[in-house]
Amino acid sequence: MEEKKKYHQNLDEGNGLPDNDLVFEEEKDPGEAIKEIRKKLKACESERMEYLSGWQRAKADFINQKNEFAKWKEEFVLFANKNLIDELLPVVDSFNLAFGNKEVWEKVDKNWRTGIESIYGQLESVLKKHGLSTFGAPGEIFDPVRHSAVENTETDDKERDGTVKAVFQHGFELGGKVIRPAKVSVFTLKK
Repeated sequence: MEEKKKYHQNLDEGNGLPDNDLVFEEEKDPGEAIKEIRKKLKACESERMEYLSGWQRAKADFINQKNEFAKWKEEFVLFANKNLIDELLPVVDSFNLAFGNKEVWEKVDKNWRTGIESIYGQLESVLKKHGLSTFGAPGEIFDPVRHSAVENTETDDKERDGTVKAVFQHGFELGGKVIRPAKVSVFTLKK
């Protein structure tokens, strides 16, 4: 009995032990004390799990938001230059028109022709570096999102039905999104 009183006294004297530490009391049955401690431990574990799951949800939300922001930022940077690219597309079209007329192009001085082709290659390389790609070629399956049909040509061949016959103007994608459809001629099956 004297030891228990000393233990209480040590707590009161501020020997560094917290006031809510285990204290044996004379009236309590040790079995009851253990049950009470287990009950408190169970409540603490439940509270700890609640805090842990809340923290894990908050962490997952933060990671998801961080990933969404990185994706948004990437798309923003990609499309920030869209206006400039839109203004450069007619220049690319002019090069393609010049190269497309083989008869006239072959009459141009070879050195000059090589220089122009080199300049076009540099322009094309810069545009590709910034996410621009071209599409539109004979034989492609017609897709109304990627192609604009400006002419239809009837055919008896079922395999050619719905395919691109000729390309009048290439289409362009920026970061996988169509910014200008290709102007094409499309084969349609005769009725």
